[in-house]
Amino acid sequence: MGSFSIVMLVLVALVVFTVFKGVRIVPQGYKWVVQRLGKYSQTLEPGLNLIIPFVDDVAYKVTTKDIVLDIPSQEVITRDNVVIIANAVAYINIVRPDKAVYGIEDYEYGIRNLVQTSLRSIIGEMDLDSALSSRDEIKMKLKHAISEDIADWGITLKTVEIQDINPSQTMQASMEEQAAAERLRRATVTRADGQKQAAILEADGRLEASRRDAEAQVVLARGSEESIRLITNAMGTEEMPIVYLLGEQYIKAIRELAESDNSKMVVLPADILSTVKGMVGDKLKV
Repeated sequence: MGSFSIVMLVLVALVVFTVFKGVRIVPQGYKWVVQRLGKYSQTLEPGLNLIIPFVDDVAYKVTTKDIVLDIPSQEVITRDNVVIIANAVAYINIVRPDKAVYGIEDYEYGIRNLVQTSLRSIIGEMDLDSALSSRDEIKMKLKHAISEDIADWGITLKTVEIQDINPSQTMQASMEEQAAAERLRRATVTRADGQKQAAILEADGRLEASRRDAEAQVVLARGSEESIRLITNAMGTEEMPIVYLLGEQYIKAIRELAESDNSKMVVLPADILSTVKGMVGDKLKV
């Protein structure tokens, strides 16, 4: 009786274990790939699933969530032979787990290399300026280039984004030097234009000053002429107006000399009229 009980317990345990092996509960967000005697049999969907115990085996557990693949940075040469550093990030989704696990050894490694290769090819056909300013165009071409290839692995490319695309350190240094040289050139041109305008304004100022001086001389000459005419009309002789004007200028000069800081003593001639006449005597005779 005791042996029978033991056998029954063993049979019950075997049945329970067999049932346990045949029942699979797949969590949401995953699909399980089942192999039967080493060969692909089926893909288990989320929820309760039944398989043949000891014959079927869950070989792979594949997520159906979107996977984010970081594409490492790499050096890329543009069409105008400039080295730039570029990296990207790809968002993928596995729609056929059986193709993903049986179609390629490591689909993540394969996609990373595919994106890097396509990125080098796309940027290699562009100039530096286009590569730096055309992220959307690069993204579109990159997505188109790899979507069909990874579709054979049962994977869909949701999107791919260019994270960074920058010139290399050597190129950045060259660009900074070029920018500095351009700023210096503009500053030099601006300074030269300023000096040119200043010189023009200064020359215009001198010209205007000369013109005004000439006009002033004309006005003074006309004033002197009018003074001589009035004095002549008043005195009635040709000699006295000239003597009067020269005497006036002579006295003015003596007064300015007396007011000078360097002057110590000023001696006035006793006969100013004779002195002035002596200055212009010969001319008057002529």
